[in-house]
Amino acid sequence: MKTKQKQSQAPRSVKNKAVSTQQYLQFAGVRDDTLILKNGGIRAVFEVSSINFSLKSEDEQNAIINSYQKFLNSLHFPTQILIRSRKLDIDNYIEDLKRRMKSLSNDLLKNQMAEYIEYIQKLVEYSDIMEKRFFVVVPANPPRAEKKSLFSKFLAYIRPEDTVLNIITRRKEFKQLKKELDSRCHGVQTALENCSLSIKRLSTKEIIELFYQVYNPQLARTQKMAPLEELSVAEGPEEYLVSDEN
Repeated sequence: MKTKQKQSQAPRSVKNKAVSTQQYLQFAGVRDDTLILKNGGIRAVFEVSSINFSLKSEDEQNAIINSYQKFLNSLHFPTQILIRSRKLDIDNYIEDLKRRMKSLSNDLLKNQMAEYIEYIQKLVEYSDIMEKRFFVVVPANPPRAEKKSLFSKFLAYIRPEDTVLNIITRRKEFKQLKKELDSRCHGVQTALENCSLSIKRLSTKEIIELFYQVYNPQLARTQKMAPLEELSVAEGPEEYLVSDEN
Protein backbone atom coordinates (compact mmCIF):
# COMPACT_ATOMS: atom_id res chain seq x y z
CA MET A 1 0.00 0.00 0.00
CA LYS A 2 2.83 2.37 0.80
CA THR A 3 4.39 1.78 -2.60
CA LYS A 4 1.13 2.56 -4.35
CA GLN A 5 0.73 5.75 -2.35
CA LYS A 6 4.16 6.98 -3.34
CA GLN A 7 3.52 6.22 -6.99
CA SER A 8 0.24 8.09 -6.97
CA GLN A 9 1.79 11.10 -5.27
CA ALA A 10 4.72 11.43 -7.70
CA PRO A 11 2.79 13.01 -10.62
CA ARG A 12 1.20 15.47 -8.21
CA SER A 13 4.59 16.67 -6.96
CA VAL A 14 5.82 17.12 -10.54
CA LYS A 15 2.74 19.18 -11.36
CA ASN A 16 3.26 21.39 -8.30
CA LYS A 17 6.88 21.90 -9.29
CA ALA A 18 5.84 23.13 -12.75
CA VAL A 19 3.37 25.58 -11.25
CA SER A 20 5.93 26.93 -8.77
CA THR A 21 8.39 27.54 -11.62
CA GLN A 22 5.89 29.82 -13.36
CA GLN A 23 5.56 31.89 -10.18
CA TYR A 24 9.07 33.27 -10.73
CA LEU A 25 8.27 34.77 -14.13
CA GLN A 26 7.88 38.53 -14.08
CA PHE A 27 5.27 38.71 -16.83
CA ALA A 28 1.64 37.61 -16.80
CA GLY A 29 0.71 37.65 -20.47
CA VAL A 30 0.72 39.37 -23.85
CA ARG A 31 -2.10 41.35 -25.38
CA ASP A 32 -2.42 43.89 -28.22
CA ASP A 33 1.34 43.78 -29.00
CA THR A 34 2.00 44.59 -25.34
CA LEU A 35 3.76 42.63 -22.61
CA ILE A 36 1.85 42.67 -19.31
CA LEU A 37 3.77 42.34 -16.03
CA LYS A 38 2.34 40.87 -12.84
CA ASN A 39 2.78 44.19 -11.00
CA GLY A 40 0.42 45.87 -13.49
CA GLY A 41 3.11 47.48 -15.64
CA ILE A 42 3.06 47.07 -19.39
CA ARG A 43 5.89 47.08 -21.93
CA ALA A 44 6.26 47.64 -25.66
CA VAL A 45 9.20 45.91 -27.31
CA PHE A 46 10.84 47.41 -30.40
CA GLU A 47 13.42 45.69 -32.58
CA VAL A 48 15.92 48.18 -33.94
CA SER A 49 18.29 47.80 -36.86
CA SER A 50 22.01 48.49 -36.65
CA ILE A 51 24.19 50.77 -38.75
CA ASN A 52 27.89 50.63 -39.59
CA PHE A 53 28.91 53.88 -37.96
CA SER A 54 32.54 53.63 -39.12
CA LEU A 55 31.56 53.65 -42.80
CA LYS A 56 29.66 56.92 -42.46
CA SER A 57 31.20 60.23 -43.41
CA GLU A 58 32.12 62.70 -40.66
CA ASP A 59 29.04 64.82 -41.36
CA GLU A 60 26.79 61.75 -41.23
CA GLN A 61 28.39 60.59 -37.98
CA ASN A 62 27.85 64.01 -36.38
CA ALA A 63 24.22 64.03 -37.53
CA ILE A 64 23.62 60.58 -36.02
CA ILE A 65 25.28 61.57 -32.73
CA ASN A 66 23.20 64.75 -32.49
CA SER A 67 19.99 62.83 -33.25
CA TYR A 68 20.83 60.26 -30.59
CA GLN A 69 21.52 63.01 -28.04
CA LYS A 70 18.11 64.50 -28.80
CA PHE A 71 16.54 61.07 -28.32
CA LEU A 72 18.14 60.66 -24.88
CA ASN A 73 17.25 64.20 -23.82
CA SER A 74 13.62 63.69 -24.85
CA LEU A 75 13.14 60.71 -22.52
CA HIS A 76 11.22 61.42 -19.32
CA PHE A 77 10.78 57.75 -18.43
CA PRO A 78 13.22 54.82 -17.99
CA THR A 79 13.97 52.91 -21.21
CA GLN A 80 15.84 49.65 -21.67
CA ILE A 81 18.24 49.05 -24.56
CA LEU A 82 19.02 45.34 -24.89
CA ILE A 83 21.42 43.44 -27.15
CA ARG A 84 20.79 39.72 -27.62
CA SER A 85 23.50 37.50 -29.08
CA ARG A 86 22.74 33.99 -30.24
CA LYS A 87 24.05 31.43 -32.68
CA LEU A 88 22.97 32.17 -36.23
CA ASP A 89 19.78 30.35 -37.22
CA ILE A 90 19.60 29.76 -40.99
CA ASP A 91 16.86 27.11 -41.01
CA ASN A 92 14.39 29.30 -42.92
CA TYR A 93 17.09 30.24 -45.43
CA ILE A 94 17.99 26.56 -45.98
CA GLU A 95 14.33 25.59 -46.43
CA ASP A 96 13.93 28.35 -49.02
CA LEU A 97 16.99 27.07 -50.93
CA LYS A 98 15.63 23.52 -50.89
CA ARG A 99 12.30 24.70 -52.32
CA ARG A 100 14.11 26.54 -55.10
CA MET A 101 16.30 23.50 -55.80
CA LYS A 102 13.24 21.31 -56.33
CA SER A 103 11.95 23.69 -59.01
CA LEU A 104 15.17 23.49 -61.03
CA SER A 105 15.17 21.33 -64.17
CA ASN A 106 18.91 21.49 -64.81
CA ASP A 107 20.70 18.62 -63.01
CA LEU A 108 24.01 20.50 -62.90
CA LEU A 109 22.42 23.48 -61.14
CA LYS A 110 20.65 21.10 -58.75
CA ASN A 111 23.94 19.46 -57.77
CA GLN A 112 25.64 22.83 -57.31
CA MET A 113 22.83 24.09 -55.10
CA ALA A 114 22.87 20.87 -53.05
CA GLU A 115 26.62 21.28 -52.49
CA TYR A 116 26.10 24.93 -51.54
CA ILE A 117 23.39 24.00 -49.01
CA GLU A 118 25.65 21.35 -47.46
CA TYR A 119 28.56 23.81 -47.29
CA ILE A 120 26.49 26.52 -45.57
CA GLN A 121 25.06 24.05 -43.04
CA LYS A 122 28.51 22.76 -42.10
CA LEU A 123 29.95 26.29 -41.94
CA VAL A 124 27.31 27.41 -39.43
CA GLU A 125 27.48 24.13 -37.49
CA TYR A 126 31.25 24.12 -36.94
CA SER A 127 31.80 27.87 -36.72
CA ASP A 128 30.22 29.82 -33.90
CA ILE A 129 28.68 32.47 -36.12
CA MET A 130 26.65 34.78 -33.92
CA GLU A 131 23.90 37.20 -34.79
CA LYS A 132 22.94 40.21 -32.70
CA ARG A 133 19.47 41.63 -32.28
CA PHE A 134 18.84 45.03 -30.73
CA PHE A 135 15.75 45.84 -28.69
CA VAL A 136 14.32 48.92 -27.04
CA VAL A 137 11.77 48.35 -24.27
CA VAL A 138 9.35 51.18 -23.50
CA PRO A 139 7.50 50.99 -20.15
CA ALA A 140 4.33 52.32 -18.60
CA ASN A 141 3.55 51.61 -14.94
CA PRO A 142 0.45 52.26 -12.83
CA PRO A 143 0.89 54.60 -9.83
CA ARG A 144 0.53 51.68 -7.40
CA ALA A 145 3.65 50.06 -8.86
CA GLU A 146 5.66 53.29 -8.63
CA LYS A 147 4.75 53.92 -4.97
CA LYS A 148 6.25 50.66 -3.69
CA SER A 149 9.33 50.86 -1.50
CA LEU A 150 12.68 49.62 -2.78
CA PHE A 151 12.49 46.56 -0.51
CA SER A 152 8.95 45.73 -1.70
CA LYS A 153 10.08 46.00 -5.32
CA PHE A 154 12.99 43.65 -4.59
CA LEU A 155 10.70 41.05 -2.98
CA ALA A 156 8.25 41.34 -5.88
CA TYR A 157 11.14 40.83 -8.32
CA ILE A 158 12.51 37.65 -6.75
CA ARG A 159 9.06 36.16 -6.11
CA PRO A 160 6.43 37.81 -8.31
CA GLU A 161 3.21 36.44 -6.85
CA ASP A 162 -0.03 36.71 -8.79
CA THR A 163 -3.57 36.77 -7.45
CA VAL A 164 -7.08 37.07 -8.81
CA LEU A 165 -7.23 40.61 -7.39
CA ASN A 166 -4.07 41.53 -9.34
CA ILE A 167 -5.58 40.18 -12.56
CA ILE A 168 -8.80 42.16 -12.09
CA THR A 169 -6.86 45.33 -11.28
CA ARG A 170 -4.61 44.90 -14.35
CA ARG A 171 -7.62 44.58 -16.63
CA LYS A 172 -9.11 47.79 -15.29
CA GLU A 173 -5.83 49.70 -15.68
CA PHE A 174 -4.81 48.33 -19.08
CA LYS A 175 -6.83 50.61 -21.35
CA GLN A 176 -5.60 53.85 -19.77
CA LEU A 177 -2.01 52.62 -19.48
CA LYS A 178 -2.06 51.54 -23.14
CA LYS A 179 -2.82 55.12 -24.23
CA GLU A 180 0.18 56.39 -22.26
CA LEU A 181 2.39 53.63 -23.65
CA ASP A 182 1.36 54.26 -27.26
CA SER A 183 2.17 57.96 -26.85
CA ARG A 184 5.64 57.11 -25.51
CA CYS A 185 6.18 54.59 -28.31
CA HIS A 186 5.40 57.17 -30.95
CA GLY A 187 8.02 59.55 -29.54
CA VAL A 188 10.67 56.81 -29.25
CA GLN A 189 10.02 55.53 -32.76
CA THR A 190 10.24 59.00 -34.31
CA ALA A 191 13.44 59.85 -32.44
CA LEU A 192 15.21 56.61 -33.40
CA GLU A 193 14.15 56.90 -37.03
CA ASN A 194 15.84 60.31 -37.03
CA CYS A 195 19.06 58.42 -36.14
CA SER A 196 18.84 56.59 -39.51
CA LEU A 197 17.63 53.42 -37.77
CA SER A 198 14.80 51.13 -38.79
CA ILE A 199 12.51 50.35 -35.87
CA LYS A 200 9.61 47.94 -35.60
CA ARG A 201 7.29 47.18 -32.72
CA LEU A 202 7.03 43.46 -32.01
CA SER A 203 3.59 41.93 -32.39
CA THR A 204 1.94 39.63 -29.86
CA LYS A 205 3.21 36.56 -31.73
CA GLU A 206 6.74 37.95 -32.05
CA ILE A 207 6.93 38.74 -28.31
CA ILE A 208 5.85 35.18 -27.46
CA GLU A 209 8.40 33.78 -29.93
CA LEU A 210 11.13 35.93 -28.38
CA PHE A 211 10.42 34.64 -24.87
CA TYR A 212 10.18 31.08 -26.17
CA GLN A 213 13.69 31.41 -27.63
CA VAL A 214 15.07 33.11 -24.51
CA TYR A 215 13.75 30.52 -22.05
CA ASN A 216 14.35 27.52 -24.35
CA PRO A 217 17.60 28.31 -26.22
CA GLN A 218 18.46 24.69 -27.10
CA LEU A 219 14.93 23.49 -27.79
CA ALA A 220 14.14 26.52 -29.95
CA ARG A 221 16.82 25.49 -32.47
CA THR A 222 15.33 22.03 -33.08
CA GLN A 223 11.65 22.55 -32.29
CA LYS A 224 10.13 25.65 -33.84
CA MET A 225 7.17 27.28 -32.17
CA ALA A 226 3.85 26.41 -33.79
CA PRO A 227 1.62 29.16 -35.24
CA LEU A 228 -0.09 31.17 -32.51
CA GLU A 229 -3.57 29.89 -33.39
CA GLU A 230 -2.38 26.27 -32.96
CA LEU A 231 -0.72 26.75 -29.57
CA SER A 232 -2.11 25.65 -26.23
CA VAL A 233 -2.85 29.02 -24.69
CA ALA A 234 -3.86 30.04 -21.21
CA GLU A 235 -6.56 32.52 -22.14
CA GLY A 236 -8.51 35.05 -20.18
CA PRO A 237 -10.71 37.89 -21.41
CA GLU A 238 -7.72 40.25 -21.53
CA GLU A 239 -4.43 38.32 -21.37
CA TYR A 240 -2.77 35.63 -23.45
CA LEU A 241 0.20 33.58 -22.39
CA VAL A 242 1.61 30.46 -24.02
CA SER A 243 1.36 27.48 -21.69
CA ASP A 244 3.67 24.47 -21.54
CA GLU A 245 1.07 21.74 -21.49
CA ASN A 246 2.26 20.05 -24.72
